[in-house]
Amino acid sequence: MLSRKEVLEKFRVEPGKKFHLKDHDPAWDGDDEIPKAQRKEFAEKVLTQDVSALAEAQEMLYADNHWSVLAIFQAMDAAGKDSTIKHVMSGVNPQGCQVYAFKQPSHEELDHTFLWRCMLRLPERGRIGIFNRSYYEEVLVVKVHPELIAAQRIPGADPESKKFWEHRYDDINAFERHLARNGTAIVKFFLNVSQQEQHERFLERINEPKKHWKFSPGDLEESARWDDYMAAYEACLSATSTKWAPWYVIPADRKWVTRAVVAVILTETIKSLDLSWPQVTPEQKRAVAEAKKRLEKRG
Repeated sequence: MLSRKEVLEKFRVEPGKKFHLKDHDPAWDGDDEIPKAQRKEFAEKVLTQDVSALAEAQEMLYADNHWSVLAIFQAMDAAGKDSTIKHVMSGVNPQGCQVYAFKQPSHEELDHTFLWRCMLRLPERGRIGIFNRSYYEEVLVVKVHPELIAAQRIPGADPESKKFWEHRYDDINAFERHLARNGTAIVKFFLNVSQQEQHERFLERINEPKKHWKFSPGDLEESARWDDYMAAYEACLSATSTKWAPWYVIPADRKWVTRAVVAVILTETIKSLDLSWPQVTPEQKRAVAEAKKRLEKRG
């Protein structure tokens, strides 16, 4: 059975090394020490424990009020981002958590740099911010569809140039380093779903009327460019997994695995911040003691 430290090491993209998707199995469901028939039950138990632990960690994060946490989720369509966020964050106080889903940029957003709209949604100290998609779309979707660069009206921009994308990776790394230096812990999740599993989930959406709202014909068009997207992800994760903002590649063919692994990594990330409860001053202690006396008299 993997220890919590081993979970982090197994799924983390090592900074400075070339990332290869073939080294990560989307259908991974546990190590050999756990019988296959027991793995789902085990993962669900881990999730339950970590949802509780995450709630406690989030409370201390809020009380300590020095750090914020930014969790970024990127994936192909139907990989399970929404359900993972829903299940993992189910025990967290809504007042201490902010979730933003970034869609197609608006005209106002296109009038600014590609990082601008996400800057506006960064979490305050003491809070967990979750980005469901993010500025990484600019080196994923936009890299697969370089014609989108024209709408950004960047002087001298040439998306056909390798340097253009290298500069974007540099900008992202510098931005995240700035955040980390100023008290934002960043953890990034790529939910690694297989093309076959995506195909089956698309069919499920089509066959179940209650899920029709989730389906868009455009999803099939993007799926047809699977190889282009995988190449974009490999380049992106290789260039932007850093010590201060690591990427984790999460198996996503089995949602119960995805949720358990994300919960472990997010909880351990917060615990690594060396948080503490605020120190109570002598004046506060005297005030508490006085309040206790007054309440006991009211008896």
